Amino acid sequence: MFGIDRSTLTEYLIAQRRQHPGATGELNALILQVAQACKAISRAVAHGALADVLGDHGQTNVQGETQKKLDVLADEIFLRATHWGGDLAGMVSEENASPIPLPAGHARGKYLLVFDPLDGSSNIDVNVAVGSIFSILRAPTPGEDAAAADFLQAGRHQVAAGYAIYGPSTMLVLTVGQGVAGFTFDPILGDFFLTHPDIRIPETTREFAINASNARFWEAPVRRYVDECLAGRSGPREADFNMRWIASLVAETHRILMRGGVFLYPRDRKEPIRAGRLRLLYECNPIGFLVEQAGGRASTGTGPVLEVAPEALHQRIGFVFGSRTEVERIERYHAEPLFGGSERPLPLFNSRSLFSTEAAFSQ
Repeated sequence: MFGIDRSTLTEYLIAQRRQHPGATGELNALILQVAQACKAISRAVAHGALADVLGDHGQTNVQGETQKKLDVLADEIFLRATHWGGDLAGMVSEENASPIPLPAGHARGKYLLVFDPLDGSSNIDVNVAVGSIFSILRAPTPGEDAAAADFLQAGRHQVAAGYAIYGPSTMLVLTVGQGVAGFTFDPILGDFFLTHPDIRIPETTREFAINASNARFWEAPVRRYVDECLAGRSGPREADFNMRWIASLVAETHRILMRGGVFLYPRDRKEPIRAGRLRLLYECNPIGFLVEQAGGRASTGTGPVLEVAPEALHQRIGFVFGSRTEVERIERYHAEPLFGGSERPLPLFNSRSLFSTEAAFSQ
C-alpha cells in the first residue's frame, strides 16, 4: 500500500475543478470512467495467456489490421465503462468505422470521447508494454447524439487527453490543460495515486526513435536528420546519439516524457497516397497535447500537429514529437529549400551513413 499518503486521481481532479468555479463535474466523471476502463484492461493484460486473451481474434478492423483478442476486449471495456454516465454525446474508437452509437434511453452529455483502446497490440504476444490512448473534446451540440463531423476538431480544442501504459506498473498520464501529471495504479488499494505531479520533457536530448526498416522511403529532411545523429561526435552535431524503437506509441511517449528524446514516424514514400501512418484523432492529437503541456513540441514534421484540421475519423498523418529543440530542427530541415525538395541525403554522410546507400534510391 505504497500510495496511501499520496493524492488519488479523484482528489487531483477535484483540485483541478476548484480552479474553475463554473465546472459541473462532468469532465471529472468522464475521466474517472476512462480510468476505470484502464484498470480493467490492465488486469486483462496482466493475466495474458492465463485468461486466454492472447493471439488473433480472427477479424480485421476498419484500418485493415488483424485484430487481437485484447483489441476487441479493450474496446468493449471502454464502451461499457463510459456509455452509461450521461457525460458523452458520442464516441469514436480505432476499432470501429463509424461513431459508436450510445444506448437508447441514456442521457447525452457535452463531451466527445475518441480512443485507441489498445495501442501497440502487435507487442502483446511478446509481453512488451502496451497502452490505451484517449482524447476528450467538447460536443458542438450538447445533449444530442454526435454526428461524425462533430469529431473533426483540431487538436487545440481538446479539453483533456491521456494514456495508460501497462508495463511493470500501470500508469495513467493525464493533462486537463494545466500541465501533465502521472498516476501509478496500486492494485491492492485499487486506485491511481499521483506519483509524477509535473512531468516536463527536457528541451534537448541525445536519443531518437525511428523505424529504420523504412529508411529507403524517407524524405530527404528526415534522412538528413538521422544521418547527422548517426555521424556522432565526428559529424555536424558533435555528439553521440542513441537510437530506440519499441513499435508501441504509448511506450515511446512514456520514455520521452520520463527522460526526453524525439520520436519520428514521418510521412514517407512507401505509400505516397498516405500523409502518414499514425491516426490523427486518437493517437497524434492526444499525444501531441500531452507533449506540448509537458514543454515539448508535437509536429507533422513541418508544423504543429494540433493545428491540423481533421478531414476524416481515421485520418493518418506524419508525426514527430519530443524535446523541443530536436523537433524544431526537423521542421527547419523540411523548410530549407536545398534539402526539403531533394531526394538525396547530405553528400558528406552518403558514404558513411547506415541508411544512405544508392540501393535506397532505387526502390
